[in-house]
Order: sequence, then C-alpha cells, then structure tokens
Amino acid sequence: MPQRPGKSDQRDGRAPPAHAIGFERWRSWLFGLILIAALVTAIGHWGEIAVFTRLVREAEPLWLGLAIALQLGTYASVAMAWREILRAASASRRLSLLMRIAVTKLFADQALPGAGMGGNVLLVAQLRAQGIPRGAAVAVPLISTIGFYAAYAFFAIAMLVLLWLNDQATPLMAGTVTLFLCVAIAIPGLALWLRKRGSAPLPPRFERIAPVRSLVESVAQAPARLLNDRGLLIRVAAYNALVFLADAGTLFACLRALGTTADLSTSFIAVIMASIVATLGPIPLGLGSFEATSIATLRLLGVPFEAGLAGTMLLRLLTLWLPLLPGMILMRGAMKRARPHLR
Repeated sequence: MPQRPGKSDQRDGRAPPAHAIGFERWRSWLFGLILIAALVTAIGHWGEIAVFTRLVREAEPLWLGLAIALQLGTYASVAMAWREILRAASASRRLSLLMRIAVTKLFADQALPGAGMGGNVLLVAQLRAQGIPRGAAVAVPLISTIGFYAAYAFFAIAMLVLLWLNDQATPLMAGTVTLFLCVAIAIPGLALWLRKRGSAPLPPRFERIAPVRSLVESVAQAPARLLNDRGLLIRVAAYNALVFLADAGTLFACLRALGTTADLSTSFIAVIMASIVATLGPIPLGLGSFEATSIATLRLLGVPFEAGLAGTMLLRLLTLWLPLLPGMILMRGAMKRARPHLR
C-alpha cells in the first residue's frame, strides 16, 4: 500500500533526520530554480522564437505537420519505455499520464541542464505522487538511462558505417565516435555500480553532500530483478531508439518543408553526429555546438548551407523551444503533486 503523502519520514514515531530535511529543502529550491531558469532561457532565446515564426510561415504545411507529429511521437516513445518498466514492477500506469510526465521532465532538463539530474528528481517525485513504490519509481530513470545509451551507442556506430560507405568518414569523426562510446559505456556502468554497492557508507567527504548521498541511497532501492531482466532492457532500448529515429525524421521533414530535397540517411547522420558533439561538449543542451555540427554535416553530405541552416533551426525550435510553454504549464501542477514525495 502506498504511503500517505508527507508521512514517509514520520513512520514509527520518529522525526525525519536532519540531513533528510536539508535535502528536502534543496530539492524544493531546485524546482523553483527550474522555473526561473526556464523564464531566463525563453527571454534569452526570444530571437530564435521569432525566427521560428518566420520559418513556419514559409514551410509547407504537410511536411511541417509531419515534423510536429514525429516530435509528439518522441514523448509517446519515452512514455512507453517507462510503462514497460512500471509494468515489469507491477505498477503500470496510463500512457497519457506518463506522456504528461515526459513533457515536464524534458522541460526540467532544458531549463536546468545537469546530466538530467533535475528532470530525474522530478520524474521520481511525480511517479511517487501517483502511488508508485519508491523502488519502482527509482528504477524508471535508472533503466531508462541504460536503454538510452544502448540505443545511442548503436546508432553512433551505424552513423559511422554510413559515413564510411559514403567515403566521408574522417579520423576526427572516428575519434569523436570512439570517445562518445567510452562515455556511453561509462554512464550506465556508473549507474549499475551505484546499484550494486547498495547503501554502503560513502567516504566522509561525500557523505556530507546531501544530493550525492540521496542519489546513492535512491539508486540502491531499485529492484535488482528489473536490472537483470534482459528482455526489459531490450524493449526500453528499442523505445529509446525510436526517439532518435523520430528526431532524424523530423530533420528530414523540416528540410522538405522548406523546399530542400535530402534523403533520410543524410538527416540521420546529421542528427546523430550533432547529438554526439553536443553530449561531449561542455555547453548545456549543446546550444550552438549542435547547430554548427548539424549544418556542417549536412553541408558535407551535399545539402546547401542556407538549407542546412534553416532546417536545423526549425528542428531545434520544434525540439527545444516550442515545448517550453506547455512544459511550464504542466510543471506548475506537477510540482504541487510531487512536493510531498520529495524526501
């Protein structure tokens, strides 16, 4: 039976420990900071939103509609991956509910980048608010991360093969992909190591850092049987793969909407290469680095510079800036529901 909101730290008549109160306060500040950062982000990129308006007026409606539909499909794919995990944990929830949570997570990740930490904190809190046991709720971002990087690594290798078949693979590209593969292995590996070590005490210097301590304690609660379910991991990776394919399809549709002919493999290579550079770079959300890499890759594969620039801008505006408003609206309700489950 799910715990009553706000009572999780008062069971057995005990008051919550001081570090739990401190961390709860830290998380509350985090959610407030997400909203402030979103407002600053929107103001800082108002010029790009104006560009979006101009591009939309120039775009062919059918292709633009396909691009929007593909982006909506990314939320459905993420939500279906989460549903698979919750179903395996005997805590299944409606797909529509999980899609709404997916929008708020993307919003949090965009507004306050930090390896998805803000979005994952909010994700777990929202799932707990729906009565999902803590272990199952924690398993969702943990297994999703593993599936995401598994699909990401597969497509990185596929992209390099396509470049080689087109005689466009360079040592720099091969080195970039190799470096990324190391990251793609290290991040899920770290998550699994944290789960394996359980709740063993941290070194004193880390024990005093509330966010780090809470992260380790939370990961340790993820059910081991879910992490050992290979069928589940494959299904989650497949749903994450659909997200990458939808993004590639979105760029393809954006180029066609603006009157440029480019095949789907070209769009796929550009999106994956740009995503890799953005992942490896120090700039939050890959602002600038994603766009520059996508345009350069499209140009390398024969797409005119102006067309590559316009198509990439339309892609980024659909994937990053357009979801800001619905994300902010949904975030307000999500924060109210999740607040009692922030411990």
